[in-house]
Amino acid sequence: MAEQKARYERGEKKQTYNAMAADLVTWKTAPETTFLSEAPSQSLQQTLKHLDDANQRFFKKLAAFPRFKKKGEHDSFRLPQGINLDQPNSRIFLPKLGWMRYRNCRKVEGLIKNATVSCAGGEWFISIQTEREVEQPRHPATSLVGVDMGVIRFATLSSNRQITVIEPQHSFRRHEALLRRAQRTLSRRVKFSKNWIKAKARVQQLHTRIANVRRDFLHKQSTAISQNHAIIVLEDLQVKNMSASAAGTLEVPGKRVRQKSGLNKSILDQGWGQFRRQCQYKQDWQGGLVIVVPPQNTSRTCPCCGHVSKDNRQTQAKFRCVECGFEANADDVAGWNIEAAGYAVFAHGERVQLDASTKWEPTEEVRIAA
Repeated sequence: MAEQKARYERGEKKQTYNAMAADLVTWKTAPETTFLSEAPSQSLQQTLKHLDDANQRFFKKLAAFPRFKKKGEHDSFRLPQGINLDQPNSRIFLPKLGWMRYRNCRKVEGLIKNATVSCAGGEWFISIQTEREVEQPRHPATSLVGVDMGVIRFATLSSNRQITVIEPQHSFRRHEALLRRAQRTLSRRVKFSKNWIKAKARVQQLHTRIANVRRDFLHKQSTAISQNHAIIVLEDLQVKNMSASAAGTLEVPGKRVRQKSGLNKSILDQGWGQFRRQCQYKQDWQGGLVIVVPPQNTSRTCPCCGHVSKDNRQTQAKFRCVECGFEANADDVAGWNIEAAGYAVFAHGERVQLDASTKWEPTEEVRIAA
């Protein structure tokens, strides 16, 4: 990486993978880098391939210039071959590491292509990639569901006008006080001392717990929705833009910065992007479909007469149409409109505009606790 950066600053062409692989032999015998000979050669070659790919993406203007990896962040290595599995005894053989026991979460099927070993939160994980042929799945359900994501409610589901509410988990909020205390302790320690290392491990442990709680919640909810509905309709939410800072600049300071900061924290705590990704691949496994619709005016459009106005949504939760007087919860209205938009995209490839002829009946809400 340092060599590539130096060549780029001198205006020279980047080294190709073959050139870096040839230098790897020299680096292994150099006195200052003899530790490289202790690692499997294939894992080092895979790292060079990742660097070459990052360089190509930079020169194609698809990504920023590659940065140095920081020790302790996203530590991992990949092994493309030499992997053997003993699944009945939960053992795996890795080159230069030998046989090791592991916890098998599910049966590994197909031809093993590679394995990635990673460290997160002080724990080691191994991900095995395989290749196998599977039949085209056919989803057992036939229903369509519209999903409105929110902060007060994690999700409002609308299927055949039936509303189901999923309460949020608030993983970060639940651990925020503990995390604040641990970070304050870390800031008071002498850097790189033994107590600093212990305090840092405590902060890392809390971050890992927060992430695990959120991931577990998202997996359970996305699995339940995917199993029960053949088509999932989601809003095309731009989470990065929605959670952008409102601080502004010294010349043009932002307004209501503290309120926007709290909203950003709540948005990021929900994990909307991760939820959408999980719904997508789980529907692919099930043979279902995910439809993405524009999020504009989903909670401002009256499902009764089709009138669109920002005045329809008077508060965060209350919807009252200024045209026909229809009243409902704003999240319920958004769920109905997203469901209707999904039917239009599925049937005609275009977004629906509700009108006065649309028939509906209000229903009771079903709430699912986090």
